[in-house]
Amino acid sequence: MLLLLLLLLLAPLFLRPPGAGGAQTPNATSEGCQIIHPPWEGGIRYRGLTRDQVKAINFLPVDYEIEYVCRGEREVVGPKVRKCLANGSWTDMDTPSRCVNRTPHSERRAVYIGALFPMSGGWPGGQACQPAVEMALEDVNSRRDILPDYELKLIHHDSKCDPGQATKYLYELLYNDPIKIILMPGCSSVSTLVAEAARMWNLIVLSYGSSSPALSNRQRFPTFFRTHPSATLHNPTRVKLFEKWGWKKIATIQQTTEVFTSTLDDLEERVKEAGIEITFRQSFFSDPAVPVKNLKRQDARIIVGLFYETEARKVFCEVYKERLFGKKYVWFLIGWYADNWFKIYDPSINCTVDEMTEAVEGHITTEIVMLNPANTRSISNMTSQEFVEKLTKRLKRHPEETGGFQEAPLAYDAIWALALALNKTSGGGSRSGVRLEDFNYNNQTITDQIYRAMNSSSFEGVSGHVVFDASGSRMAWTLIEQLQDLLCNQDKRNGLQPWLKGCGSYKKIGYYDSTKDDLSWSKTDKWIGGSPPADQTLVIKTFRFLSQKLFISVSVLSSLGIVLAVVCLSFNIYNSHVRYIQNSQPNLNNLTAVGCSLALAAVFPLGLDGYHIGRNQFPFVCQARLWLLGLGFSLGYGSMFTKIWWVHTVFTKKEEKKEWRKTLEPWKLYATVGLLVGMDVLTLAIWQIVDPLHRTIETFAKEEPKEDIDVSILPQLEHCSSRKMNTWLGIFYGYKGLLLLLGIFLAYETKSVSTEKINDHRAVGMAIYNVAVLCLITAPVTMILSSQQDAAFAFASLAIVFSSYITLVVLFVPKMRRLITRGEWQSEAQDTMKTGSSTNNNEEEKSRLLEKENRELEKIIAEKEERVSELRHQLQSRQQLRSRRHPPTPPDPSGGLPRGPAEPPDRLSCDGSRVHLLYK
Repeated sequence: MLLLLLLLLLAPLFLRPPGAGGAQTPNATSEGCQIIHPPWEGGIRYRGLTRDQVKAINFLPVDYEIEYVCRGEREVVGPKVRKCLANGSWTDMDTPSRCVNRTPHSERRAVYIGALFPMSGGWPGGQACQPAVEMALEDVNSRRDILPDYELKLIHHDSKCDPGQATKYLYELLYNDPIKIILMPGCSSVSTLVAEAARMWNLIVLSYGSSSPALSNRQRFPTFFRTHPSATLHNPTRVKLFEKWGWKKIATIQQTTEVFTSTLDDLEERVKEAGIEITFRQSFFSDPAVPVKNLKRQDARIIVGLFYETEARKVFCEVYKERLFGKKYVWFLIGWYADNWFKIYDPSINCTVDEMTEAVEGHITTEIVMLNPANTRSISNMTSQEFVEKLTKRLKRHPEETGGFQEAPLAYDAIWALALALNKTSGGGSRSGVRLEDFNYNNQTITDQIYRAMNSSSFEGVSGHVVFDASGSRMAWTLIEQLQDLLCNQDKRNGLQPWLKGCGSYKKIGYYDSTKDDLSWSKTDKWIGGSPPADQTLVIKTFRFLSQKLFISVSVLSSLGIVLAVVCLSFNIYNSHVRYIQNSQPNLNNLTAVGCSLALAAVFPLGLDGYHIGRNQFPFVCQARLWLLGLGFSLGYGSMFTKIWWVHTVFTKKEEKKEWRKTLEPWKLYATVGLLVGMDVLTLAIWQIVDPLHRTIETFAKEEPKEDIDVSILPQLEHCSSRKMNTWLGIFYGYKGLLLLLGIFLAYETKSVSTEKINDHRAVGMAIYNVAVLCLITAPVTMILSSQQDAAFAFASLAIVFSSYITLVVLFVPKMRRLITRGEWQSEAQDTMKTGSSTNNNEEEKSRLLEKENRELEKIIAEKEERVSELRHQLQSRQQLRSRRHPPTPPDPSGGLPRGPAEPPDRLSCDGSRVHLLYK
């Protein structure tokens, strides 16, 4: 009565809503699952309900289970138990449940399986895997919908995980009857031997405990399958995590064994496809000290470690010493270590448990899921938890002390994979299939069909979804765990060791199904720094910009200089009619003022950088610097050079060409300046067309910030440059330097020359000294200081400003002072009496007069010399005539002079003395 009352109270939950009809198939509703009617010749056991109660309801609640039963000698084929799911459907509805007649075991043909179970040795997995296989055989043989005409039987040996021992038993399995249709080895080393030899006997090999990536080689092992995933199955999970956390650079360290080397080779291929780079790869045989130091030196942050448990302790002892742990680092390890592997005493390391605990905090592990985490029923109609309970009852010792207990679900599902493949090969008992009893070691046809059936396997097992990839390896879920909360501050304050109170452990943070590329994330990951670290030190690029205070200060000086140049230019143009200004070649001075203005204007683009302009405007600024400086120099310095060149040329002429000093043709001066400007324009135009200036970046050494953050600062500096920058600078600076040196020489040579045609050439010489010295010093210093933006700008801009100021002051201020203080109306005579320049002009006039008088005297002397020579000739003629008429008179005894007329010699003597005097 109480049960009936309860059903009446719950009736609204089970009654079908109006309009639902009387369909016989289960429908999904929010109230539960529609009741299922029993199969023919069978029934359904509704737990907790009587037959009358079942007739009164149409829906059953969520999580309710029903069980199929058959009458008489019949048995259930298909799922025996179904469960109502939350979505309103029953489990395994794609597989029908029916009652069929039992086939006596005596009428079923035996199909034999040859298995090698390692009951001892390096991996004693057979201790739990053999009972799991026997369980699977019982479950498969009890099913009438799978291999109804056959019975699977097992012949097995203990391989001891030794290839030599396995060779012996392999020989016995192959050469002793009955014929085995398949071989099932366990260890990787044994599987390698068996799989390589099996193809010679046309045998399929199905392993339940081999993880070596080398077994994925289809060319070497063409008939090999395994329900134990390859060790490379960790790699898709690792790549997925790298992508999840945005890591593009990783490093690896491995122990030099075949399994880890091949795993790492596979990882390298996968990360490359994902656009991730392995920046550093290290390996070691026994001592990881040097590789760990190399990881530290290379700034490795995301590190994948592949090594056995004993080597893991060595690695993390070195990790602690190198401080390669903490909020900046993430380690990826293999998940099959013992949970307390870092606490186990190891005499080969010299680190304490405290140090090891600190070093391993926060690392990530990936582990193959060998037991289905979902509470769903497998093809054997058992959940994973029911399988564990059933297997535990069969074992003779505690599961944790039984080798291979974790891999037992894989061995159980291996039998089911084989049974389903053989069932598909034989056609499920129909005539369309092959006869399995016809198989022999020479029958490749049946082997090929079993291979195709095995390759297409897909079912739900107690270990999860069973499916094989192209290499015959199992595709399975991967468990992702993180070691969290090892360091308990409270326990440390109490003086207790943190692991004694269970402060930290491996926490499940997700699962990854590589077959569906599905990452199930629990969001329970924890990070020391609060978030996943960066895969490398975050480099912040910062540009070094010019000091704005310096730029503004120099710009003000340059602006004032331009104003001064405009004032000087205006003054010179306004007073161009004044004779004193005319005698200084004012047009050339005007060009000098214009050149100084252009040079001063170049200071502004010289100080512009990325702080003021964008990348697209930078090339135009570079060209503006070059053109303004080039043309400013050519006009300013070129006009002064032309003056000094003319003065030197005219006053160093030979005597016969001194008439050139009287005339000065201005067009020659302008042509000289035009030639210098034209050379600059041509050079700059070719430079701009052939190899234009563009923006280049100079990178400096990284700098660590003052704050404790995982970044480094990368200083950069913008420059104007071109591909052949040094060549163009060599050409430009070459002829400019020669021009400067020549200007200094000419100014020195003409320092004592005075001329009224260019009355300011001494001031021009002083300006040339100033410009040449500043340019010759500034150009190389600026190139040396190019990496120091403030110093380079200060040197270059101040040199331009000072040279321009001095040039303008030296050339124009004396003229301004002269005209302002004396006035334009003063006479030339007054100017002559009061100015040094007039004195210079008088001296020049006296010099010309003396030269003229000297030329006249030279003509007189030449005429007198000609007259003297004529008189001497006449005297000689007279003496000869006299000697013929009057013989020579004997000398007077008294010693007196000979007698004769003496007047002509006296006159001639007198004339000769006069002529000589005039000559002197």
